[in-house]
Amino acid sequence: MFATFKLLFVYLTLGTVAGLLGIPYSILIGDIGPLYRTGMRIVRAGLRVAGIRTEVIGVENVPTDRSCIFMCNHVSNLDPPVLLPLLPGRSSVLLKKELMRIPILGRAMRMAKFIPVERSSRRDAAKASVTAAADALRSGLHIVVFPEGTRSLDGRLSTFKKGPFYLAQETQAPIVPIAISGTQRMMKKGSAAITPGLARVQILPPIESSLYATRDELMQAVRKSIAAALPPEMQPVTT
Repeated sequence: MFATFKLLFVYLTLGTVAGLLGIPYSILIGDIGPLYRTGMRIVRAGLRVAGIRTEVIGVENVPTDRSCIFMCNHVSNLDPPVLLPLLPGRSSVLLKKELMRIPILGRAMRMAKFIPVERSSRRDAAKASVTAAADALRSGLHIVVFPEGTRSLDGRLSTFKKGPFYLAQETQAPIVPIAISGTQRMMKKGSAAITPGLARVQILPPIESSLYATRDELMQAVRKSIAAALPPEMQPVTT
């Protein structure tokens, strides 16, 4: 648990200072960019003190001329802090609505156009999230989404939700699949304990949403791409 305490100490102390100073400054200059970049540096610092190393390949696969939707498998609470600082440009994230209630952090995330998602079957709530994500894409941001909707119980790639693929087809934004591994051993689902180690992130070639006639076809193409890049013990069980 010592690694967990060190990570939380960095995030709570540096994050609070950055928020208290950076939020008013961002409002004053009308630009959240400096605060976002500072936040990513703090995220990286927290990972380092917790003994979490990262290895990324395939950054050259990210389109440089347009916004895209990053879709990644999800096996640990460490996935977002590992992934976000590695991505070029600025990204918005689809995340649980409850996280927006965290003091200071919640305000910063709203200013950065992070998108709250309700874990319910309400159609209007889902539509509102898709609309907000589409607006973020049109403003020049990337979108990060974990299409499984929750962390995998056993580390294997599970089924995808259809909502993110509706967003992709509505906006015609390219999808950049991402395979992450190693985090499932460093912070398991249901545990707050962190075990230092190496997280591997592979950014895969983009998939053009416009080339697929249906959401199901697009979803299967993305899932197949991520599955093929994962180690055997994380690939979905075929029946």
